[in-house]
Amino acid sequence: MSDLSIPKIISKISSGDIRIPAFQREFVWDPNQVAFLLDSVYKGFPVGTVVFWQTSERLRTEKKLGDFKLPEPQKSYPVNYVLDGQQRLTSLFSAFQFELSPDSSDWVEIYLDMETDSHPEDVSFSALQDDEVDLNRYFPVKSFFDPTGFYTAMSRLTDDQKVFVNDVQNKLRDFKIPVVTFETDDKNEVAIVFERINRAGTELKTFELLTAWSWSEDFDLIEKFEDLQGDIEGAGFHDLVSDRELQLRICSAVISGETAAPKILDLSGQDIRDRFNEIRNGILGAIDFLQNQIGVKHYKMLPFPSALIPLSCYFSTDKSDGQKYDARQKEILKKWFWISTLSRRFSNDVTERQTADIAEINKLKLNPAHDFKFPSFELRIDFRKNRFSVATGNSKALILMLASQRPKSFLSNSEISVVDVLKKGSKHEFHHIFPKNHLKNIGILNDRANVLANLCYLTRHDNNEIKDKDPADYFESIDPTFRKDILSSALVDYADKDLEYEDFVEARAKRLERLVQELTDLTAIPPSLEAP
Repeated sequence: MSDLSIPKIISKISSGDIRIPAFQREFVWDPNQVAFLLDSVYKGFPVGTVVFWQTSERLRTEKKLGDFKLPEPQKSYPVNYVLDGQQRLTSLFSAFQFELSPDSSDWVEIYLDMETDSHPEDVSFSALQDDEVDLNRYFPVKSFFDPTGFYTAMSRLTDDQKVFVNDVQNKLRDFKIPVVTFETDDKNEVAIVFERINRAGTELKTFELLTAWSWSEDFDLIEKFEDLQGDIEGAGFHDLVSDRELQLRICSAVISGETAAPKILDLSGQDIRDRFNEIRNGILGAIDFLQNQIGVKHYKMLPFPSALIPLSCYFSTDKSDGQKYDARQKEILKKWFWISTLSRRFSNDVTERQTADIAEINKLKLNPAHDFKFPSFELRIDFRKNRFSVATGNSKALILMLASQRPKSFLSNSEISVVDVLKKGSKHEFHHIFPKNHLKNIGILNDRANVLANLCYLTRHDNNEIKDKDPADYFESIDPTFRKDILSSALVDYADKDLEYEDFVEARAKRLERLVQELTDLTAIPPSLEAP
């Protein structure tokens, strides 16, 4: 245990002695928080202990200190990596240093208000834009430890102001920050200390804890997932990279077969490093399967993203050509996806269900003839009552179901470009068979018009042509030669035009439910080609 003055901190950072390890979070304090910290220092209030990790081994990757790229330290001299206190040290250095230039112009300078009251609750420091600064009232903080700058700034002050500023400078210079230095070259110990520090103080999110836990000189979990983004960018699944929790659960599932939070935090950093290539291949294989076998062309169109976890387990492998599947395995995985989706199996409270499904999928992966135990199925989507909203799991399930039928637009007979539609993920690509304005004219409000059973794919052009027409009218505009095929591709019948709206909803809901039966039909699974 020791302590450091602010001038000493500035000197050690400027010389490259104090540095930020790659596993630290970014600097997030805003200028007002920095001003409040300086006020606490000025008033002699405790600002907490700083924890350093001192090592003679440099890390491969480091972070900047706020907006400042730090100079290289002296060779053969140990450096101090910040384990706790990064926000405070960065704030002090950014406010007081006068030698380094920031990499950006976002920093707002801090000033001492020479007219503030002396009451302990009043804050004597302010973050000010250039046009807000009156040098007759505000003294620049960055001048306090710059001899030339301090002399210049003091020359403008009255005698009373000089006395006041000198007193503030003395208090800032004499303030001591407690420091604990942890000396080791064992990076596993560093990760443990970092994780425990953050559990005891401001709790990190689970992803940051695991990043600290898995981190080593040549492995950065955040970098690994950012690199993965390049592989999936063109696949429409780039949003997965920002879903940190899902990434963690995939890591845990591949390594341990479970996804509960305690399992995630119990993961071995060595296991993550050793098996990350499997995890990466598992994610890429799951995405490829969803796109080509289910029709999920965009991450936002996945009804329940947790479905990626068991699928990533199946496709996790170190093989350069990926994890293969035969006709039976493929059909089982497809049936499992539809059963899980249409029963809303992964909508909430999913940990135990995921564990059970991961176990079955791993058995199928090892043995194509495995007698797969499917979860019990009950349709949990009500096509008659649930309202359409492109952001909900129910609506996304409907969108994928309709896409599986290769729908054609009613008037033009053109095949809908489902890939383009699903990539856009916009509600404007889905339209009402009984138009909302038509229903409104006959006294049926939007809540009933928006039920799932009334939605279909249409091109924008066809939708503009139909507008608010009664199906009894616009169905007649469909080319009679292709009318049956066009309508059936949308699970619609020509006779629907003569139905009352509620009768139509019932009829189409039953057709959608028949499609559900097809998608979840276990009798369609081919027998194993392996000998009994």
